[in-house]
Amino acid sequence: MRALTTAATGMEAQQLNVEVISNNLANMNTTGFKRQRAEFQDLLYQNVANVGADSSDAGTIVPTGVQVGLGVETASIYRITEQGSMTQTGNDLDLAISGLGYFRVQLPSGGDGYTRAGSFSLSPDRQIVTADGYTVAPGIAVPQGTRSISINQQGQVQALIDGQTAPQTVGQLELVTFANEAGLDAMGDNLYLESAASGAANAGTPGSPGYGTIRQGFVEGSNVNAVSEITSLIQAQRAYEMNARVITAADEMLSTSANLR
Repeated sequence: MRALTTAATGMEAQQLNVEVISNNLANMNTTGFKRQRAEFQDLLYQNVANVGADSSDAGTIVPTGVQVGLGVETASIYRITEQGSMTQTGNDLDLAISGLGYFRVQLPSGGDGYTRAGSFSLSPDRQIVTADGYTVAPGIAVPQGTRSISINQQGQVQALIDGQTAPQTVGQLELVTFANEAGLDAMGDNLYLESAASGAANAGTPGSPGYGTIRQGFVEGSNVNAVSEITSLIQAQRAYEMNARVITAADEMLSTSANLR
């Protein structure tokens, strides 16, 4: 009976759906996290009577045919890159991106990673780095004796040094955009990698056309909506239960057939 395997694919799909939702909820407080959504598509159909086949010698055709679906499969897990909420921290090195763009990070492997999590700090050699100690490109060092750091919306970094009355410009942050942000390859630790699906990285100055601006003293929260996720979780649970009920009904039908005398 096809209903058994068809319903099983439905249960597997909803199980994956719940896993995606649980990951979203687990990262509700993760800085710069972008929620995901599981998308599904129907499987192949078994043709019992082909659409448009001849139904008589007079040339009449079957208008709809008989096609029986074989279930569902996962099409993709799509990352939704809409802006997260801003939280004010007051920390000079907490930076949020308002609009499009990612910070470029120099990985230990020598490659580049990209992040929206702007909770930065100073390394022992006074460079601006991520929470894992990775240098934020293009590599900006803050001079010894700096009393305060000012970063404007265009990403210009200025330091007020002891003994000086005017701030000194010490570097310029850049942002990177992609043709398809959802195609970035997530590697964990709030970092993404460029992929063939995302397209090449395009670097630019914050505030220029097509790039967001920098907000100092803020961090971008996750874009997870708890109410929406709980609603989706309930829907996934009910769909799983209904598919399980189909398997129970199909089993009872097979049992009835097997017990016929």
